[in-house]
Amino acid sequence: MRALAFDVFGTVVDWRSSIIGELEAFGKSRGLQRDWPAFADSWRAGYVPAMDRVRRGELPWTRIDDLHRAILVSLLEQAGVEAGSAEIDHLNRAWHRLAPWPDSVAGLRRLKQRYLITTLSNGNVSLLTNMAKHAGLPWDCVVSAELFRHYKPDPEAYQGCADLLGIAPEELTLVAAHPSDLRAARAAGLGTAYVARPLEYGPDRTQHDVTAEGFDIIATDFVDLADQLGA
Repeated sequence: MRALAFDVFGTVVDWRSSIIGELEAFGKSRGLQRDWPAFADSWRAGYVPAMDRVRRGELPWTRIDDLHRAILVSLLEQAGVEAGSAEIDHLNRAWHRLAPWPDSVAGLRRLKQRYLITTLSNGNVSLLTNMAKHAGLPWDCVVSAELFRHYKPDPEAYQGCADLLGIAPEELTLVAAHPSDLRAARAAGLGTAYVARPLEYGPDRTQHDVTAEGFDIIATDFVDLADQLGA
């Protein structure tokens, strides 16, 4: 293993709490009362179907920022909320301002001492770069599916990341909180490290049991991952 590539949304950053906070601030500024946690969940739920339309060729290549914005506009209309273009743009960029999980920065700093660490996310380059700046994420580089014009779980994203880093796929390990992402990475020849994020979808969501998945590493958080990898 020479490098670690990290899924970002849910694995490195707590998107749900961050987005709910941004939506609540938006609602408070306008005197609006809505079910903002449900709104946040719906916003996130629209992401995979929109991305799959791109993967199937129903849409041309479209950045996640633009997919997020289209989903947001639709949800605001459904909720009967009127907002100007500038307000929508600012709210949409909430995805650039996500907060890291408490262990993320410390764990990444340790791992960085021994391995090259990079993102491997469907988020576009500008989103990931702004997020890193906002959250203090110490990446060695930022790799996005945007660079390959193939969203995960297409194999081109995983193999393309290894190629960009100048290493073989088996020298790269994907770190993710989502079994489906790790399965696709394994099929593309990468190593796999599962990190549990039981609160990603809120306290009431049942945690997936990955013991039978056969991932190379199973960790409770990034500090535990660093411990297991001797970093």
